[in-house]
Amino acid sequence: MKTFLAFALALVAGLVSTPALAWGAYGHATTAAIAMANVQPQTRARITALLAKSAILRTPKCPMRTLEEAAVWADCVRNDRVRWGYTFPWHYQTQPVCEAFDAKKNCANGTCVTGQIERDRAILADRSQPDYERVQALAFLVHLVGDVHMPLHSGDNGDLGGNTIDAMYGIAPGRNLHAIWDGALAERAISSARPPLIRRYAAAEKADIATGEVADWARESWQLARDFVYPVATGDLPCEDSPDSVVWSNAAIEAAIPIADERIVQAGLRAARLLDQALG
Repeated sequence: MKTFLAFALALVAGLVSTPALAWGAYGHATTAAIAMANVQPQTRARITALLAKSAILRTPKCPMRTLEEAAVWADCVRNDRVRWGYTFPWHYQTQPVCEAFDAKKNCANGTCVTGQIERDRAILADRSQPDYERVQALAFLVHLVGDVHMPLHSGDNGDLGGNTIDAMYGIAPGRNLHAIWDGALAERAISSARPPLIRRYAAAEKADIATGEVADWARESWQLARDFVYPVATGDLPCEDSPDSVVWSNAAIEAAIPIADERIVQAGLRAARLLDQALG
């Protein structure tokens, strides 16, 4: 566990310049570690075999020697806009929190987080696909399952999922609302969780947590943005214009920690289920 925490914190330090990291490197690596701890042995072996071929992608600055590294790879390669810039829209599917949720909205030709998860699941399961495609699909699948569980990658109020709202995290300035959920909040939630989030879950826990399909997970995130994130940040649901700045108070941090923990565990166990379906 100490080795993983050191690895994840190193990833965070190395990727702080990358914009819009949903759950940040720490959150994504934790999601992948939960998934790897809970897949079937055959699935784990096939994941390891695919990762051993990852050099085929020619991204030495963004390695994927482990599933934890693979879960961060999709954000890392976005720094190379020439090769990977087209993947930006795959990371979100924001919808206004003051309108009805539509699972197909803002996803033209499947170019959104839910559409790409389904595409990657199909590619990963198809063993006639070349290794180049399946290794990519593995990395994107694990990463995007994390993204779709982050509330502000589904809920929005004309503010780029909270990116344009300046926010204080307790007494710490210099963030925006999206970044609080990406980084500091997720890191505190993971680090303070008891028992640790990364563990082998019982069959009954998996049956209770690893539920629904991709569109359901997006709806859950949108509902959390509508019912919790925006009201807590602003004092009400801002159905006209979001404020320019907010304070995410210490009380709000304490209230949000169990929600962040739950979403990360859900992402990990649901990713494990998709990986077992594709590779088990």
